Amino acid sequence: MTIEEKGKLIIQDIKKETGTNPVRIFKNIASKDYISIHGPEHHVLDGASILVAYKNAGGDIELDNALEKLYYEGLRMPGAMCGLWGICGAITSCGAALAIIDKTGPLSTDGTWGNHMFFTSKAVNELGTINGPRCCKRDAMVAFKNAVSYINENYNVKLETNELKCEYKDRNAQCIKERCPYYGC
Repeated sequence: MTIEEKGKLIIQDIKKETGTNPVRIFKNIASKDYISIHGPEHHVLDGASILVAYKNAGGDIELDNALEKLYYEGLRMPGAMCGLWGICGAITSCGAALAIIDKTGPLSTDGTWGNHMFFTSKAVNELGTINGPRCCKRDAMVAFKNAVSYINENYNVKLETNELKCEYKDRNAQCIKERCPYYGC
């Protein structure tokens, strides 16, 4: 199955989610057969989970359009960018979701451009402290923790993150075990 096909399935399935917890939304979709333990489908899934939770919490976005934009941006992010480019796809996907929510672009001067940079730099710093190798699920948890904190502080919605724990360690051959903050949860 191609990444485009996986992305379309993610968008199709994620629209059925009703909660305000992007971690739960993520886990519901990540349990599908078409989601790999690691892979560039997370570049669509992670930001889409944020957008759906935001909308379900009362956020003012047109969800179909927002998910279409996120799908496009997620597909532009190559696999293995964490190791090859030094930036995590989970975090950039959530950053793309914030840009979609705020309608931020490269020429924005309303403060959102810089605020999104602060969000991504904080999350990337946390991943750098944990160190590799990559784990798309761990990286998603770090991205969600930081994105939900940012959203709850900057928007008139409240998202939940009470499920920040690993359910994937047995499927990840490169699991870092106790070095992962979600391993023993």
